Amino acid sequence: MLALAALLALAIGVTLGLLGGGGSILTLPMLVYVAHVGDKSAIASSLFVVGVTSVVGAISHARAGNVRPAAGLLFGAAGMAGAVGGSFAAKALPGSALLVGFGLVMFATSLAMMRGRRDRAEGTGALAAPYALALGAAVGFVSGLLGAGGGFLVVPALVLVGGLSMRHAIGTSLLVISMQSAAGFAGHLVNHTPVPWPLVLVVAGAAVVGSLVGARLARHVAPARLRAGFAWLVLAMAIFMLAKQLPLPIAGAALVLAVASILFMHRKKGLALENKELRTT
Repeated sequence: MLALAALLALAIGVTLGLLGGGGSILTLPMLVYVAHVGDKSAIASSLFVVGVTSVVGAISHARAGNVRPAAGLLFGAAGMAGAVGGSFAAKALPGSALLVGFGLVMFATSLAMMRGRRDRAEGTGALAAPYALALGAAVGFVSGLLGAGGGFLVVPALVLVGGLSMRHAIGTSLLVISMQSAAGFAGHLVNHTPVPWPLVLVVAGAAVVGSLVGARLARHVAPARLRAGFAWLVLAMAIFMLAKQLPLPIAGAALVLAVASILFMHRKKGLALENKELRTT
């Protein structure tokens, strides 16, 4: 089990370094369903693994010029406050409810990324301070509550609301995730959430190695492909989580809704492209 967990953690690290998110949405299910860690212990452990991995990934992206420090620190500071509040709120809720909430938030986020606007040119876009504080606090609360580092929320927020290019959003999100994860993990420790340290340290070490590989790969992948890959990864994990936690009819309805939404968005984009071609001719 430990070897399998380490192998999966290596893949998780690659995903986090490549996409600036996705670490928590893979780490949490792996700890729960592969390593059989309890719900709340897995949430705390996920925050530690993703936090450590994000620090390493952020350093690598910063060297490549993909981190906006001012936006990241402001967003992250607000996120830390929100994460502490979320970790205390998690103590009052059952673990199964937290996992369902995790899946629902991922589902909505994936659809938002698929529907999102074109990526901005490299080096453009800025995140205003009020947006950074409001978004950071909201994302941080969800991070601490659900055990998510927040990348699957931070990246869309920085791209769709903050106006950062995909590459800058990925690099900046890793800085934010490391701050939020540290605050959320500290909150869980204060609440005496047990952590299986031998397993967590092995998983974190493997994930760090993977994140370095992912950060190098990110330099050679087009932003549009990064965004599409991010959205599909989040959607796949959302469906998996909901199928595990909800009755089969409800999980089936969620899958039908996902397919219908994707088909609708592709149809809408197709019509927009046709109209653009007609205007140009």
